[in-house]
Amino acid sequence: MATALILGFDPHTVPGMDGDGLRAVLDAELARFADHGIDAEMALVAPDETAGPAITAALADRDWDVVVIGGGIRKPEPALPFFELVVNLVRRHAPQAAIAFNTSGSDSVEAAQRWL
Repeated sequence: MATALILGFDPHTVPGMDGDGLRAVLDAELARFADHGIDAEMALVAPDETAGPAITAALADRDWDVVVIGGGIRKPEPALPFFELVVNLVRRHAPQAAIAFNTSGSDSVEAAQRWL
């Protein structure tokens, strides 16, 4: 079975976000992976100094076939240094994994499938 790790911000830690609403979307998307025969996990992190170690731990948890980096991490220009950190952590700790990018919290399956 193919494996996928989805990395994103915990919506409850980002000011101005509807944490509960976005978390429901993310949980529904995670459930869709199983419908497509993909064993997936989500690592949602706070945009702070705890993110690097949390992402590293998630990457080291197992061998991933693909890592999907969420739009919340890569789209806002102020998050660019954080996005660079995430890409380099994936490259260093999961070098065998393809890297994919979703456009929203509801198309991570399709992003992963492009590389599986």
